[in-house]
Formats: sequence, structure tokens, C-alpha cells
Amino acid sequence: MMTNLTVRPATQSDLGTIVDFNARLALETEGLLIDREILEQGVGALLADGSRGCYNMASSEGRPVGQMMHTREWSDWRNGYIWWLQSVYVDPDHRQCGVFRALYDHLLKLAKADPDVVGLRLYVAEGNQSAQLTYERLGMTRPGYLVMQYLVT
Repeated sequence: MMTNLTVRPATQSDLGTIVDFNARLALETEGLLIDREILEQGVGALLADGSRGCYNMASSEGRPVGQMMHTREWSDWRNGYIWWLQSVYVDPDHRQCGVFRALYDHLLKLAKADPDVVGLRLYVAEGNQSAQLTYERLGMTRPGYLVMQYLVT
């Protein structure tokens, strides 16, 4: 566990780090070489417009070591927002040191303080057993849904 870990909202000055972390994430988890220009535009759009979502950055000794983005989805069934955890990345040199837990705990605290938020969700690769165990240890459960998609572009 890292003792000098801080979590804060991302700012425009974090753009380059977030783009780099997301490019690494895409390559590591899906084997994708993502178009960095489009990625930079997408991250920049979110940083410029908080209604699209929010990034939080974890830092150790002033150096970014992890990130977590969340977006929100309205649930008519629950009459509240579900926050989707996305773009979660922890620098390999800082894994198993409490970085994800700090990011998650920070977001959970924010969610519990907001009466319009009814839950947190994320999707995880079926083969990523390590991540699944981490999420379960934090109290997350498997809701029984299978994610499907159709990407227009």
C-alpha cells in the first residue's frame, strides 16, 4: 500500500498523461493500437465538458500513477444515475500498491454523497480474472448482464 498517494480530479494539464495511459490500456487489454489523434480529441472533449464524464488521477510524489474515468447513465428503474467506471489504468510499476483502491474509494465516496447516484458499474474482460477478483474484494457483484454493442465507426 502506498502511503503518499493522492487522488484528484483531472485537469486539462493531464491531457497528455491520460492519452498515454489510455493508449497503453487499449494495447494491453485489447491489443489495439488506438489512433492517438482521435483519442486526444476524445479525452480533450471530456475534460472540456464535465457533463460527458470525469477523470480522476492518482499521483505518488507528484507523479501520475493511475486514472479512472466515470460517465453516468440514467436508470429509470432506479430513478437515479449509475456511474460507469471506464478507462481505468494503473502504471505497471505501481500495481498491487493500492492505486486502484484509492481511485475506487474516492469515487465511491463521491457517489454515496450524491443522492442522485444509485450505483457504480464497470465492464471487465471475461479473461481478466485478476481484475474480477479485485472488484469482488471491493464489494462489487456480477449482475448477470452480458454487454453487447454495435459500433457505428
